[in-house]
Amino acid sequence: MNFALILFLLLVATGIVTAIDRFLLRKRRPADARVPWYIEYPVSFFPVILIVFVLRSFLVEPFKIPSGSMLPTLLIGDFILVNKYTYGIRLPVVNLKLLDVSPPQRGEVMVFRYPEDTSLDYIKRVVGVPGDTLTYKGKQLYVNDKQVPVAPDGSYNYVEAGLNYISAQRLSEKLNDHAHSILIQPDVPPVQLSGVRQFPFRDNCVYNDQGFTCKVPPGHYFLMGDNRDSSSDSRYWGFVPDRNIVGKAFMIWWNFDELKRIGKFIE
Repeated sequence: MNFALILFLLLVATGIVTAIDRFLLRKRRPADARVPWYIEYPVSFFPVILIVFVLRSFLVEPFKIPSGSMLPTLLIGDFILVNKYTYGIRLPVVNLKLLDVSPPQRGEVMVFRYPEDTSLDYIKRVVGVPGDTLTYKGKQLYVNDKQVPVAPDGSYNYVEAGLNYISAQRLSEKLNDHAHSILIQPDVPPVQLSGVRQFPFRDNCVYNDQGFTCKVPPGHYFLMGDNRDSSSDSRYWGFVPDRNIVGKAFMIWWNFDELKRIGKFIE
């Protein structure tokens, strides 16, 4: 469901009724006459829809985390807020960029439209920006031939879909100035080669049993989930073009099961 499109159509419909009532019908209606419901309701809802549309399109938009691909940073059921203007002002519905503000940086958590189906929104961490050469070998990430610092941070256990019990290693990783935790399952290969698809700029990547090396093309980004061995990300379906960017995830505003997560900023 394209909620932005639905909201836009509601805004247009209520706006038209409001304009017709204000500039035409109101002048013809007796002062003591009752306003018909089909005029009263759209006129009443128009300012509310307008405010929601502006806030959601240009300032912040709420999202719900549906999977465990960003564990331990984001849990299933987290409701998060996404900054819509950090990466540029975009025209609603068509997502056309009108004004550049700042480009995504390595280490930031980004919401974007899934390249294989732009009706779906995905959330991952930016690990490569345009021009970067990324190597993921033996579960270790390298950016432009420099190893990304990691340090052991204990263990992390959780139950995956299908009631599979997962015992993972928790590592502290630092991309640029962004320190965050990632999960590694030692017995899982760094890339499931059978899951790698054909995608635009596929020739920029070389895969083998130890991992991959990719050169990020201009205007594109490479993203990975923090739950490295349980994430469908750029390793499998390719680079994210700038036009698919939705915004930067910055805060958890609600979680029904863990109220202590409310107000937590996303590292």
